[in-house]
Amino acid sequence: MDSKLTITPLGGIPQVRPGDDLAAVLIGALEAAGLVLRTQDVLVVTQKIVSKSEGRLVRLADVEPRPEAVEWARAWDKDARQVEVVLRESVEIVRQAHGVIISRTAHGFVCANAGVDASNVGGQDVVTLLPEDPDRSAARIRERVRDMLGVDVGVVISDSFGRPWRYGITDVALGVAGFRPLDDLRGRPDTEGRTMRSTVVAVADQLASTAELASGKTSRRPVVLIRGARLPAGEGSVVGDVVMPPEVDLFR
Repeated sequence: MDSKLTITPLGGIPQVRPGDDLAAVLIGALEAAGLVLRTQDVLVVTQKIVSKSEGRLVRLADVEPRPEAVEWARAWDKDARQVEVVLRESVEIVRQAHGVIISRTAHGFVCANAGVDASNVGGQDVVTLLPEDPDRSAARIRERVRDMLGVDVGVVISDSFGRPWRYGITDVALGVAGFRPLDDLRGRPDTEGRTMRSTVVAVADQLASTAELASGKTSRRPVVLIRGARLPAGEGSVVGDVVMPPEVDLFR
């Protein structure tokens, strides 16, 4: 492992379209930047280009909004078609207020507008949906990179989320491959020898937010290479390991 942490955003990535080999696109960007992947490197890939490559796009011209979507959109000066897509992507509406729908997706994510997004899509009448299985999306990229380069890397699919009680967004992990997303320190001694009882570190989320510091929201650099991070050994998933079931969520 490197003694220092390096964070390198990748430029030169073209517009991603449905059916593109995303791993090949990433490898091309790495080669153009003169970067050689190493084992234990992490590629943090934004959800937007993953969704594009997987065809998770909806043309609003093809959407017929239900009456509830029309009513809510009229109240908050929103596009009823986009509201309809949000409702379709939600399994539960947690709250509707201030022009925002907070919902739970089929993955279990509780987020604004079910992750439906119209920014940086490449069309005025198109929205992106979250990947159907972000952990599997990360695994596919990892497997393809391993097949093409013979290097085993970690992969994080990232997206922006809001946070209860705090203004501002930060990036979190939607999917992960190549390491466990949580580092469970319970039962280990702290620096003073006391046994930790409740500390579980959200490593995948930390990597996602670290990458966003380097990539930014408007830089057109949707992939970041992180080198030197301490990765919990093993395999895991965001949906299976990180997402908190409603029955133990104290903030619902």
